[in-house]
Amino acid sequence: MDHDKLMEFLGRFTADLGATGSAGLAVIGNRLGLYRALAQGPATPGVLAERTGCHERYLTEWLNNQAAGGYVSYDLATGEFFLSDEQAFCLADPSGPNISAAFLIALGYLRAEPRITEAFRTGDGLAWHEHHEDVFVGCDAFYRPGYVAELVPSWIPALDGVAEKLAAAPGWPTSAAAWVPRRC
Repeated sequence: MDHDKLMEFLGRFTADLGATGSAGLAVIGNRLGLYRALAQGPATPGVLAERTGCHERYLTEWLNNQAAGGYVSYDLATGEFFLSDEQAFCLADPSGPNISAAFLIALGYLRAEPRITEAFRTGDGLAWHEHHEDVFVGCDAFYRPGYVAELVPSWIPALDGVAEKLAAAPGWPTSAAAWVPRRC
């Protein structure tokens, strides 16, 4: 057995296992509004606890994990955690890609693992509607900003004559956001 190859393989496993745990923590940050609260400005775990009503001890561990993974930033001089502009856009901005919701999709898929495993045995499959609701909530939150951004400038004009008919209709909204109902 090649020791270097073994260590490389174990390193890959360790990274994947850590990422799986971090996915759960990103979902917790999404569900509890921790990213949005941190986007309000730099915070120590205590300050973030005041903003969110969550327990400081758990927030300390969450913030440390998120900083280690690069999802939040940390200022050693002040002891405060914060979101860079890019992190805030991807994690807290309703117009951003909401990447923490993508982890919600993955965890929702994993909840169906027993049924998917059975499908491997039987070949019966698992229909889209049979997934855990987190798959749908996550898809909505993650993909919505892209859909909203493309609806009016790209998709409607691609449909033959639809843009003209809509533009001629009384009350035609000029922004994509007006055409997409908000769920969350």
